[in-house]
Order: sequence, then C-alpha cells, then structure tokens
Amino acid sequence: MKLLALDTSSEGCSAALLVDGEISERFEIAPRGHTRLLMPMVRELLAEKSLVPADLDALAFACGPGSFTGLRIATGVVQGLAWGLDVPVVPVSSLATVALGAMNSMALQDDDAVAVAFDARMGEVYWGCFIRRDGLPEVQGNERVCPPSLVALEGRSEKWLGAGQGWRFQDQMPAEVVARMASVDDTLVPRAAWVARLAETGYRQGLAVPADQAQPVYIRDEVAWKKLPGRE
Repeated sequence: MKLLALDTSSEGCSAALLVDGEISERFEIAPRGHTRLLMPMVRELLAEKSLVPADLDALAFACGPGSFTGLRIATGVVQGLAWGLDVPVVPVSSLATVALGAMNSMALQDDDAVAVAFDARMGEVYWGCFIRRDGLPEVQGNERVCPPSLVALEGRSEKWLGAGQGWRFQDQMPAEVVARMASVDDTLVPRAAWVARLAETGYRQGLAVPADQAQPVYIRDEVAWKKLPGRE
C-alpha cells in the first residue's frame, strides 16, 4: 500500500509517505509556513521513493480539531489531490494522532490511557481521552471543546498520561484530573507519520471517503467549511 498523509492542524507542518508499512516523513515547526512548505515536502518524499502521485493508493490528513487556517490548508490540498488522482481519503483525528505519539514515546501498554489537550484559543481547550487497544488509541466518549476547568477523564484506566500543548493550562484544570496523570508532555503536536499509521488501519477498516467528503472537524459549531468550487 502507498499512502500519503498530511498534517497542518497545528504549528507543525508535516507530510509522510507510507509504502508497504514503512513510513518516511518531513516535519517542521512553522506556524505561518504551511502553504510554502507542504507541497515541497510531498514532492521530496515521492522523489525519494521514485514514485509519482499516480502511484498512490490513498491519501490521509489530520482533519482536526486544530487551527482553523491550518485545517483549511490540508483539506484543500488533500481534496485537490484526491479529486485529480481519483483516490480515497482517510480523515484522522488530530487528537488521536497525538495520543498515538504519546503512547509510542512514553511506552504505554494496552489499557493505559492518554488525555489529549490542544489550545483552542478563546480560553478553551480541545479535549479527547484515548485508551490503548492493540497498540492504537481508542477514543473514549466524544472529543470536545471546553474551558480547561471543565475537562474530565472518560474511560477506565489505572494509568493516565497527559499530552498536547493544551496541558500548559493544567493549573486551570480540575485537581482530580491533574492528580491522575503519571506524567505530562505538553510539547507534542500532531505529525503526519502518526496520521499515516492511523490511516493505514482506518483504510483497512473501510473508513476512507471520496474527495468531496474529506472535511475538517472544527468541533465549534459556529465555524463552517465550504468545499472547493464545483464540488458538491
């Protein structure tokens, strides 16, 4: 399988290429450089493997929640590529990607859990709870946006870790939530390599969608996304 994954949902910009289970990635922290960096990353990755876009079987992207501007960039690129190549797209939760990254970097075992928090601005965080099942994050309850003071743990686990830049607001979170964390990594941001790994599983589970259904997930209801012109 040949799958190209993109992420521009945070200050990080990355692209990853999965070829027969092996992943190569380009990643850079560039809060205002996504548009400039993304396609050169894609071209470099394909060239390294002597591939062209037509060789791809599927695309994937971190669909949110995250930066509104960043999500629009990745969505536009992935829709355009998928439309032109006539390949399916696997949308992947940005929160789930960081959960996977935390599970890998912190050496979690099955049934351990990660509480992921992103800075959602306006005094709120994006929040999601994930338990490790068969090596992958399984969401517990619903991803949501709320003030840090209203976050709560969902799912039962003896071991919890905190991940994501929203944990910089842990002094505003309920004491009982913070006390459950064995450790916290507030530096993790989504990465395309993690998107690719989750998308590989999602593709096999039939979660791929056509280009016009590859939509960002903002969580905030008041923000609407318009598809590319002519794609209804």
